[in-house]
Amino acid sequence: MKNLDMLNFSEQQSSSIYQYIFNLFTTLGLPEQQAHMGTAVGLLLAFALLLYALDYLMRNIFYSALNKIARRTSTQWDDFLLANKVHVQLSRTILTLLTRQLLPVIFLGFPVLTATIVKFLDLLVLLTVYHLINSLLKTCRDIFRTSKGFKDKPIDSYLQVVQIFLIFVIGTLAVSLLTGNSPWSFLVSLGAASAILMLVFKDTILGFVASIQVSANDSVRVGDWIEMPKYGVDGDVLQINLNNVKIQNWDKTIVTIPTYTLLSDSFKNYRGMQETGGRRIKRALNIKMSSVRYLSAEEITALKKIHLLAPYIEKREREIADYNKTWNTDSSSPVNGRRMTNIGLFRAYVLAYAKHNPNIHQELTLLVRQLAPNEYGIPLELYMFTKGTQWVYFEDTMADIFDHLLAAIKHFHLQVFELPASDDLRMLMAARNFS
Repeated sequence: MKNLDMLNFSEQQSSSIYQYIFNLFTTLGLPEQQAHMGTAVGLLLAFALLLYALDYLMRNIFYSALNKIARRTSTQWDDFLLANKVHVQLSRTILTLLTRQLLPVIFLGFPVLTATIVKFLDLLVLLTVYHLINSLLKTCRDIFRTSKGFKDKPIDSYLQVVQIFLIFVIGTLAVSLLTGNSPWSFLVSLGAASAILMLVFKDTILGFVASIQVSANDSVRVGDWIEMPKYGVDGDVLQINLNNVKIQNWDKTIVTIPTYTLLSDSFKNYRGMQETGGRRIKRALNIKMSSVRYLSAEEITALKKIHLLAPYIEKREREIADYNKTWNTDSSSPVNGRRMTNIGLFRAYVLAYAKHNPNIHQELTLLVRQLAPNEYGIPLELYMFTKGTQWVYFEDTMADIFDHLLAAIKHFHLQVFELPASDDLRMLMAARNFS
């Protein structure tokens, strides 16, 4: 029987174990070719039993020992190692390296087959090493997330950049093994296709540059509340990675936008408001213009009973009396000289009420101002900050203030402007019909 093409006994390598078993088969009277096959089969079975035994020991002894040690320690890094299965990848790498060293010995009598097996095992070693390094990188990411200095940094972006570089290195080595050429020749040929690569990985490159600039400028952190109406974004940043940013809106929906939009588009970041500790109230009461007038002495005396307003009224009375006396104004007409108006005293009361409100931040801007009159009356705007930034607290505080002011405004003989309702129109029509 002729030798198979893959058999080349004259070029076989030396191995004491292989030679010992081969000689054992030849002493039994087997032909040389069958002795080589018997040696390979026997060594393959022995090697399979060895791998099974090692795998069994690692799963039932090594893994359980690591789990017990991790539970007893107070540190977190060992828990992250187990969570990312570093021990599993390490055991697989060890078994793969052992297979790479021993399997070629089993097929010494089959040089062509041995060369194919070696090439396949080299690729398998690269793959297991990649998974091991990737597990270690994920462990480092989880460890950095527990650190205050890296808690708000786009760690996922950095991890993905390293993963892409690692895949590129592993891919280059794999191509070099398959083609038998130097890795440098592959890189040189790859440079000619750089334009195509730039087009294919455009979003990835833009996302990488954006994530670096966002981190360097500290414009967005994980946990920040940002608003981008163009993309329907209004909520907290959950994750910043190489390609996209994940935001959870206040209605619990998840929005994902490309990372580079943080540079190409404008957005509002509420971190400054949260760090300051005060959330702005900027809302106006529209006062009906026809209800604005001077106050009589009796009305002013009645308003003095308001404790927050009494000091202001007494001060204003002295100032007005001094001014009118100095200029010898004619008091027969209320337009002459200076007088107190109901809207002026109401504005003073609103300011005093805000300054005595424990829920209003007294160290930030606090004012009550008149805006330009318009078709809806005179806007009396409250511009101030609450002491907390929580949404529920902010809304409750603002509602309490305006509830009080809407109820108190009638005591100043003022009216809030509102468009005529259906009841108003019916009453007007009834009055006309009656007349």
